[in-house]
Amino acid sequence: MSDLEKAARDAVEAADNTELTRQIAAILAAQQILARQQPQAPACQHQHRQGRSSAEWLGIGAAVCVGGVGLAFASIAIAIGALSVAVLALVVRSMWADVQQGKGRR
Repeated sequence: MSDLEKAARDAVEAADNTELTRQIAAILAAQQILARQQPQAPACQHQHRQGRSSAEWLGIGAAVCVGGVGLAFASIAIAIGALSVAVLALVVRSMWADVQQGKGRR
């Protein structure tokens, strides 16, 4: 391939790239024009609330307090239940030991 053919091929390729660049620039310009003409819709349709009212905070605080007291009572009930099961196990074990000793004496 001669230098003349390479130069011709490079010239054709450059012309294609130039045309492509012109088309891209035209598309971008058209998009900018359309963007200016169309009003932008808000991203979200619902109203944004600034914060919670004092009544809501009082309600949340009361719910947390009631939940905390309920959790404390539940913990106490579980502890009493566990203690009762432990005492029952000790009594039954003692009774079983007495029954086993009684069998051995007879």
